[in-house]
Amino acid sequence: MATVADRVAAARAQLESAGLLPASARLDAEVLARHVLGWDRATLIARSREAEPAGFEGAFAPLIARRAAREPVAQIIGTREFWGLDFEVTRDVLVPRPETELIVEEALAFAAERPCTQVIDVGTGTGCLAIAIAHERPDLDVYATDLSEAALAVARRNASRHQVTDRITFVQGDLFAGIPITADIIVANPPYVPNTDAGHMQPEVVDHEPHMALFGGPVGLEIAERLLRAAPAHLAPGGRLIVEFGFGQEAGLTELARDTGWKPIRVREDLQGIPRTLVLERGDT
Repeated sequence: MATVADRVAAARAQLESAGLLPASARLDAEVLARHVLGWDRATLIARSREAEPAGFEGAFAPLIARRAAREPVAQIIGTREFWGLDFEVTRDVLVPRPETELIVEEALAFAAERPCTQVIDVGTGTGCLAIAIAHERPDLDVYATDLSEAALAVARRNASRHQVTDRITFVQGDLFAGIPITADIIVANPPYVPNTDAGHMQPEVVDHEPHMALFGGPVGLEIAERLLRAAPAHLAPGGRLIVEFGFGQEAGLTELARDTGWKPIRVREDLQGIPRTLVLERGDT
């Protein structure tokens, strides 16, 4: 009888044949095996030489086939960890990325520096930013917006999962439409991929994640520019606007920020040293 290790090795080879890099193929095969087995990584290592449990291959093989077709692992298993919390993921929302945690770090650091009571999360998607902030700071009330009602449905379920529903108000609309407050902190991970990049993006992204949440116009910064122009009316004096941007967009977004009356405070880099997050304050403060 095949062992768990045998099945994982065969799955890894299948994923490599489908075009995944060896390291990704190995990790994804292990993650999907653990998902089926209900094991953590330590258990998989300790028990991988055991005979496979009854029904394992029947449940595991279809998931590997989906991954070989380049469906993202997060959508296959239905969750992705962000800020130490598990978030439901569907095809209606972007999969949360580790670099987006920089926004949470900056928001919490600012809230620790001065009294803050309200936060706006523009384009909430899964709700990961709004929920992570609300989870860490029970004293903050959050408004979270999104154009997509389907995305908001996912975000509401995630808020319920993490027991912060009473402190997050979800609003369907473009940018700040329907937001009645002036916040101390505004956070946003707007669509910023240039439209022309679609032809050479990974299929996991372009074929499975919502284009509304990915593409930001011909140069990628069109929605960010609209955000920069609209945000001052919704940010209290002395407040912070914290925005994620894409590879190579630091100079363009910083220039846009200055041209629209913002004062750049700092840029945060991700673990690969790539600039990803711009922290701004209103120029009139």
